[in-house]
Amino acid sequence: MDLLQPVIRPYAWGSRDGIAGLQGRPVPASGPEAELWMGAHQSAPSSVERDGRAATLDDLIAADPARELGPRCVARFGSRLPFLLKVLSAAKALSIQVHPSRAQAQAGFAAENERGLAPGDPARNYVDDWPKPELLCALTPFEVLAGLRDPADAAAFLRALDVPELRPLAADLAAAAEFSAVARLSASAGPASAGPAVPGLAAAAGLEGSEAVAGALASILCWPAGSRERLVGDVAAACARLAPAGGPYAAACAAAVRVAGDHPGDLGVAALPLLRHAVLLPGQAVFMPAGGLHAYLHGTGIEVLANSDNVVRAGLTGKHVDVPELLKLLDPAIPVPVLSPRQVAAGVSRWDTPAPEFGLYLIDPGAEVIALPGAGPRIVLCTEGSVVLRAESGDAVKASRGESCFVSAADGAVAAAGPARAFVACVGELS
Repeated sequence: MDLLQPVIRPYAWGSRDGIAGLQGRPVPASGPEAELWMGAHQSAPSSVERDGRAATLDDLIAADPARELGPRCVARFGSRLPFLLKVLSAAKALSIQVHPSRAQAQAGFAAENERGLAPGDPARNYVDDWPKPELLCALTPFEVLAGLRDPADAAAFLRALDVPELRPLAADLAAAAEFSAVARLSASAGPASAGPAVPGLAAAAGLEGSEAVAGALASILCWPAGSRERLVGDVAAACARLAPAGGPYAAACAAAVRVAGDHPGDLGVAALPLLRHAVLLPGQAVFMPAGGLHAYLHGTGIEVLANSDNVVRAGLTGKHVDVPELLKLLDPAIPVPVLSPRQVAAGVSRWDTPAPEFGLYLIDPGAEVIALPGAGPRIVLCTEGSVVLRAESGDAVKASRGESCFVSAADGAVAAAGPARAFVACVGELS
């Protein structure tokens, strides 16, 4: 087991207190600290010291993948640690984005290689051939935009804004909502109804509704260049009017006003009313599968994801934006539920997701000694107190608040003890 030296990513949207405070460094930090990476991604691998020698975690794994990852993990994912653990701390909004599936990532990465794009070319959408599903768990209240609104809700929001340019889109969304409602009623009607139920009509109506919202999103993101500035200004002004008035869209409008201040003139501001707005409480999480549209706005949280950095963006960023590619990847029907952890043993809880690349547990041993959950390679991040991990061999490591460690597959069963709260990232399919 190895204590990690993680890597801080100083993206401009990062906060100056979330990561520094967790690690016990002076607050505020000297500059923005957006993400703390714990893992073996080739662009920012964590460092370790083993047998008196410094190395990076990706090099250790490459030297003996069967020992570090275990045969089952290698058989499923090759010699790559399949997950990456992060602390994400946002003072400003991240980009509006989606992530690809494995097949989409493989095809996109190959296509960009064939076009001759260099590995570090800023015009790349695909920096590797891996998918990037992710789970974000709040450490502090965390504001997110995740998934698209249903057509009736989106239509009501646009009508409340009362921006002239968006009235036709509001009418289209209202019509789609009405069609969906009628179709669901017809599909669920009994024998005494005026007409027979139509098999599959309710599902088709739901798809039609989500596609209508995706169509509205495409209209906004592809708005004519000559009138984009006016549209963004009108939406921001309307949100500023609605935010203090209360009502169902006040919080989303307040968020849009802040985002417009951070990204003046950005067309993404006009698209925000189409996304679902939520504030996660500490311990709550959202899971973003491939094709799920999202933008994280403010707060500090734990993020576990497939070991990839593939992001396709549509706004709220100075990085590469590719609206056509984002719309191609977007799955408008994806639900983005707010998840709470499920207790699986004394002192052990888990957030359930279908991702094979990762799983996430929270442990709170208290006065007991508990088995470290998961199997194969694991990364443990202590967020409160100190946790002592002890392998069957007798090897032990202590991680205090803000410290993390790598547990290799060769360490086998590991016991955890101490007054602590710690997150455990592992391989989803092996846990």
